[in-house]
Amino acid sequence: MSLRDRRRAAATREILDAALKQIVERGPAGLALRAVARDLGMTVQALYHYFPNRDELVTALIVEAYDDLTAAVRAAVDHPARPGDPAFIAAAEGFRGWAIANAARFQLIYGTPLRNYRAPDDGRTTGAAQRLAVVVCDALFAGLGADRLSRMELPPMSAGLRERFDRLPAEAIGALPPAAGALFVSVWGHLHGLVVLEAFGHTDFLAPFQAEIFRGAMRDLLAGVHRRLPG
Repeated sequence: MSLRDRRRAAATREILDAALKQIVERGPAGLALRAVARDLGMTVQALYHYFPNRDELVTALIVEAYDDLTAAVRAAVDHPARPGDPAFIAAAEGFRGWAIANAARFQLIYGTPLRNYRAPDDGRTTGAAQRLAVVVCDALFAGLGADRLSRMELPPMSAGLRERFDRLPAEAIGALPPAAGALFVSVWGHLHGLVVLEAFGHTDFLAPFQAEIFRGAMRDLLAGVHRRLPG
């Protein structure tokens, strides 16, 4: 990497860190390019050389948050906090742990959509979300073959819903049989919902037992998945 490239990378990192500081202090909706430039002692025009508009800066923050969350979930699966935990339990607890430790960044990707923000058409944000989904999905169905997944016992699916799952991109959960894809969406909704409640302060009344509640719920979800498997 040339000196010029290193300097640009360092400046980009400073801008992202200053923007993250704003998000932590003011929430995602409080992010403003002028304030970021002021904190760094630079003009807005100079900042535009790195991020031509607010949407580009927000997009970079979203993709980085997803990638960091994905890395945390993958690390939790590879090195469970409790040796012997099933991969899905480890993944779920890795997801929860990152969300609680990075509440402002979690709110950026899963909270109220930012007003006037438009995600890029090139798929950077959706691709980042898909990478996370793949890690969680692989953990949920770890060790289960495609044949068993295709014969899962689930309520009948409408032809339209089955067709929708068939059309999903393979790089997300489209490689799953439709029944398994539908089950993953349901499990993901339960997992995500509990974490959102805690990360946004709605289960503070359960402190310090949120982790116990969450772990029990995840074990129940996993047991429910296995009950649906043939043989």
